[in-house]
Amino acid sequence: MLGSVVGTTKILGVMGFPVSHSLSPVMHNAAIAAMGLDYVYVPLPIAVEDLPTAIAGLKAVRSLQGFNLTIPHKVEVMSLLDEILPIAKAIGAVNTVKRVGDRWVGTNTDAAGFLEPLKQLNCDWSAKPAIVLGSGGAAKAVVAACLELGCPMIHVVGRDPKNLKKFHGTMTSQLRDYNLRVHPWTSIPHLLEVAGIVINATPIGMASDPHTPISEAEMALLPSQSIAYDLIYTPRPTKFLQMAAARGLTAIDGLEMLINQGAIALEFWLEQPVPIEIMRRSLTTALSR
Repeated sequence: MLGSVVGTTKILGVMGFPVSHSLSPVMHNAAIAAMGLDYVYVPLPIAVEDLPTAIAGLKAVRSLQGFNLTIPHKVEVMSLLDEILPIAKAIGAVNTVKRVGDRWVGTNTDAAGFLEPLKQLNCDWSAKPAIVLGSGGAAKAVVAACLELGCPMIHVVGRDPKNLKKFHGTMTSQLRDYNLRVHPWTSIPHLLEVAGIVINATPIGMASDPHTPISEAEMALLPSQSIAYDLIYTPRPTKFLQMAAARGLTAIDGLEMLINQGAIALEFWLEQPVPIEIMRRSLTTALSR
């Protein structure tokens, strides 16, 4: 149960557009209540064109101690912050910002959160090429994580040639020691035939979107030992993961990534350990309703 919000209450939040679907407030407020802290975590719906004004103006809200960023702000926010920590610079995207005095300091917890469920698998990652669907801020964190896993090749697929070129240039300048290729969306069938893991890092397939990032026929092209990972956690499972499970593939949704990146962010803000099991339980309860 969330405690009373009073004049001393400090604020955390999640900034995105849209942001009404986010379950981050559920898990963060559950953890905050369990810790007995005078904090509250709220949604912050900020349109793209309003982001610079919001970042500057919210600095004046002294009770606001930090915020997460989700679609579509993870890359655009970087030029608006006072400091970016090395992990976020290397990835090229920020998903967590902390107030330090009068300064906004950005970091990235997505890559670490993404890795958690994969660490539980007994895989030879050096034999698993990665296919990343999407070229936004989440995809950048996924690429960094796949590099850490040791995937021999990372293929990024996108719809916009300009965005793909920019993505490739940014990532190769920041993370030099790996094999990265970018491809148009039409290349998906050829890439899936050799994929060890395919990751949906797009919003395609969210509860408000009936589409899937790849078709059932394309899913059938994946090798039998492939892993399908969808960063989306609602609906659960997504159609993408339903198709993967029907083929007998290992299917992972974004819930554990959400939980773990959230726990790391909360520790970054509060500078103390947080009850991750309470965060997990709050989310699974919310999703079962």
